Amino acid sequence: MIYSMAGVCYTPRGKMDLFTPYGKSEETEQGNTQMSMPLAARMRPETLEEVAGQKHLLAEGKLLRRAIETDRFSSLIFYGPPGVGKTTLASVIARQTSAYFVMLNGVESNVSDIRDKIAEAKTRFTLHGQKTILFVDELHRFNKAQQDVLLPHLERGTVRFIGATTENPYFAINSAMLSRSQIFPLEPVPDAEIIALLHRAVADEKRGLGNMKLTVADDAMAHLALKADGDVRKALTALEVAAMSTPPEADGTVRVTLEVAEESIQKKAIKYDRAGDGHYDTISAFIKSMRGSDPDAALYWLAFMLNAGEDIRFIARRIVICASEDVGLADSNALRVALAAAQAAEMLGMPEARIPLAHATVYVATAPKSNAAYMGINAALKDVQEGKTLAVPDHLATPTRKKLARLRGVSEEDTTYKYAHDFGDDHFVPQAYLPEGRVYYTPTTNGMELRITERLNYLRQNFNNRKS
Repeated sequence: MIYSMAGVCYTPRGKMDLFTPYGKSEETEQGNTQMSMPLAARMRPETLEEVAGQKHLLAEGKLLRRAIETDRFSSLIFYGPPGVGKTTLASVIARQTSAYFVMLNGVESNVSDIRDKIAEAKTRFTLHGQKTILFVDELHRFNKAQQDVLLPHLERGTVRFIGATTENPYFAINSAMLSRSQIFPLEPVPDAEIIALLHRAVADEKRGLGNMKLTVADDAMAHLALKADGDVRKALTALEVAAMSTPPEADGTVRVTLEVAEESIQKKAIKYDRAGDGHYDTISAFIKSMRGSDPDAALYWLAFMLNAGEDIRFIARRIVICASEDVGLADSNALRVALAAAQAAEMLGMPEARIPLAHATVYVATAPKSNAAYMGINAALKDVQEGKTLAVPDHLATPTRKKLARLRGVSEEDTTYKYAHDFGDDHFVPQAYLPEGRVYYTPTTNGMELRITERLNYLRQNFNNRKS
């Protein structure tokens, strides 16, 4: 993840203006020095090497990195939650490729604004030979007409387009624009990388706080990184507040302690290492308590995590997984309850989120258990991954494939698909759907899965009887 800084404009001479709207090329106003800017602005990445996080996109050899370094890209769409640095990555790309950087906002811009920026890009390329990167923040807010205005210019390469959205682009962006763009998801920065960047900010004399006599306790650094929740800008802002608001000691040293860090980011530290053993041990105990049908233990570990400030989305995801993996078809309602609780918790937030999470926890813990479906998909995946590729039977294939089979001498009977609803009151006819008769799903007799066991036994017996 990277942090985004608004107001950066790359001029035809390659300079930056941090206070002028995107698309302008005036010089920075006199008197505005770099050190007067917020720490997060001063420490913003200027090269790909300075970008924190996003290794899945920017590590050596990754597609996006190769596209930027070779200057071979046309349209990109970045998506991820707020604060993951979509704008900053776009500005780094503009700097790396010496392009002019222009920004529009999906909420505030209209069709006329888009056409104006396109016209400016054409003129800029004609007069200066410089390409323009048109960055649209909150792309999902563009309506269909606004998106359609961009399409012909993306085709012609009039501008190099980068869009940013917090919504899944496959649902929020029209298909014509998606087909012309490469989609890249951005993720929050790991705590370790945020801590490394905070240390760099403390030591950097040119852009950071290195000119101060500043010391920051390790637990304060860890707390800022943890509570920033993947947002580097939030962590740097809190560090600056802590450093600038703490009175120096007699020798001029400013000491940022854990207590100062708590005040600066406005979240109390708790005795729970969300990224360490305490985190993994507790969630493990929570899951195993639900799997082991102990609602009391499950509620205790749930309460412990909630009190420690664990992400409710993380807890909800684990309940959903347990409902499907460990309860499964013994009680399919467990998955419905878990999904509803996850949605309710997200909508309510804490402290009310504890109620649906407890509801789902108790339901999953007390439900009958079966991992048959989970074991079945694992066995099937193992066969596929080991290269045990099975051909689709001729009678299940397309008409073209059936014709080719008949040309090879396969009988018409063996290439004819039998429509199950045409056969008997049970709508069942013996017919092979998988070569070699492999079995992946073996249901238990627990809960509702008992009925599935009885049904499969009946069908398999009838399969053999009707075949003979």
